[in-house]
This record gives sequence, C-alpha cells and structure tokens, in this order.
Amino acid sequence: MARGSPKPSQPHAAPPRGLVAGNYCHDVLFRDGATVAESLGGAVSFISAVLDGLSVPFDSVSKVGPDFKYSTAARCSIVAPDCVTTLFHAYFDSGSGESGHVDRVLKRVGSCDPIAPSDLPGGKFSFGMAVGVGGEILVETLEKMIEMCDVVFVDIQALIRVFDGVDGTVRLVELKESGFYHLLPRIGFIKASSEEAAYMDVEEVRKWCCVVVTNGKDGCTLYWKDGETKIEPFVASQVDPTGAGDSFLGGLVAGLVQGLTVPDAALLGNLFGSLTVGQVGLPKFELRLLQGVKDEVERRKMQCMHCLNGINDEPKFLEPAGHDQFHASLSALKLQSKYPIHDCPRELSSPGKGTEHPSPLSA
Repeated sequence: MARGSPKPSQPHAAPPRGLVAGNYCHDVLFRDGATVAESLGGAVSFISAVLDGLSVPFDSVSKVGPDFKYSTAARCSIVAPDCVTTLFHAYFDSGSGESGHVDRVLKRVGSCDPIAPSDLPGGKFSFGMAVGVGGEILVETLEKMIEMCDVVFVDIQALIRVFDGVDGTVRLVELKESGFYHLLPRIGFIKASSEEAAYMDVEEVRKWCCVVVTNGKDGCTLYWKDGETKIEPFVASQVDPTGAGDSFLGGLVAGLVQGLTVPDAALLGNLFGSLTVGQVGLPKFELRLLQGVKDEVERRKMQCMHCLNGINDEPKFLEPAGHDQFHASLSALKLQSKYPIHDCPRELSSPGKGTEHPSPLSA
C-alpha cells in the first residue's frame, strides 16, 4: 500500500475508483429549545455530492435502519434490520460568545451498527475515505481499508468522537487514546478542523502522514514531514457552515484523483467548502460551474505534468508555478455562478418527500 496520492487517471484507462465508508444519519436541529429542521446527515452525503459532481467514481458503504427516511436521496445502503438509523440532535443557542461562535451541544441519541470489515466490498481501490460521524468506523475496518486501498484519507472525527453513555453527548478524546494511533504511519492524509486539531500532536503526526487542518474563512494549512503551507480561502457569504469540512475533503480527494498536486487539490477543497457554506443543507452545484471546474482542473493538470508521478511516489506538497493563477481562475468561475450563493433560499421545515433540508452536524 502506497501512502502517496491516488494514481491520476490516464488517457483511455479506467478512472481511479474510490471507497467511501461512513453511515448516513437522521439529524434534528433545535434552536433555543424549538425544533427548527430535520435532515439527511452524515459526512458521506456531502462528500458524495462533490465526487458525483466532479465525475469521480466511487463505491460507498453505509448502514441505516429500516426507519431511514432518505432512501431516494442517498446511495444504496446496508439496512440493519434490528437497528435504527443513527440519529443526532444538535442544540444551538442563538446567543454567541465573544468570538461570535454560536454554542452547540451535539448528542447521538440513536446509533446504527458499525461498519465491519466484512461489510466492505471485495477488490482493490485507488483511494479510500473513512468518514464516520457516529463511531461507526472500527479499528479493524480501517485496517481492512488500508489493505484494500492505495491511499486512505481519514477525517479525525471518525476516530476521536466518543459519546456519553446516558444522553449521548459528543465529546472528543486525544488521538493517542482513540485506539487508532498505531495506524497513522499507514494512512495518507488526516483531516481535522482547527478545533479537532487540538486533540492531536500535529508535530508528531505530520512525521507519518499529511495533516490537513481546515480553518474556516481562513482556508486551510497542510503539514507534512518536511514542511507546511497555507492554502488561501475563497470569498464566501456564509449561510450555513454545515458540511463545509466534508465538502472540502471531497474536493481535495477529487483534485488528487484528477492528478493535481496537493496544494492545488487543497484549493479545490477550499472552493467546495466555500460553495457549501453559501447554501443550506446538502449543496446543489450548478452544472455550468461543475463543467468549468473540470475544465480548469484538466488545464491545470496539463500545466503541471512534470509534477505528476505514479502512485508509488511521494505526493507533491510544494506549490507549483501558477498556483495563484489557478486560485484566480476558480474564483472567477465561482463569481460567474448563475445564482449568487447568498441568494439561495433558506427553508427550515420538516422533511417531505423528495425535499432536502439542512444538516447541522457534519463539520
């Protein structure tokens, strides 16, 4: 198993195929004690929107209960007949602290079965993504994914979330205490929000794998064994921050699969994160925008052919020439979007047939 980037697609060859593991969820949002919204949740739902939009082929493994409400909006899932779909309650207080951050208490009030190694499909995959939100990724499952996939991307929330035995309140534990720490030298990338990054020793972890820390409106920072670099953000009018980190990870992986260097792929991640915060719930990406992004990625890949190597080479972390122009080109595409992001409607009602609603829980 190589720890480098996924092997970029070659002309006339089958494109790289990925494996995404994480359960779908039912999410309920409470604000000031009142129910505001119910939605499809789980990181896999946001990541799927990005990968599908950029035509990156992948299989997904998710478990739900017979009570799952969003079968028409989600990919096929494994139905666990004796379980309920994982359910999260998020409690928001409209009052904010000195930093302007709205307080949130997150509770897992129901959980489906975890994803076992036997639930994973057979065969080999170019990349894997372990993106659990409710404790569904087991140590042995991640080990199996490492064996099956050329490179594995992990969202740290899949590793460090734990849940109160009485009311399900979510808290975070140190990565060293998670039971997954010994696997770090065998994964390629670990993504964390700035809050989650406090639960690992970045200086230690970067010796083994690439650490990607998302910083909201300030973009993200890449840390690897021999250096670090900050990746600039995109201007965004924030409506709902839900799923921004998931969309970022989807964009990062899609960029690497398409053959971009790590800094350029992280720009793509920042773009999709910024598009997501401008909408409520699962993002809907304009087809013209998606085609424009695909064209720019292809153009950028051709510019940097000298940077691109096979799966057994180390990923390319240093910013190649033209990185700033790539950012400018993606920014121009974003501005040309048919519907201004901040004009997207904000509908906060209970879910109905065929209707998507905001998910407050993925980060």
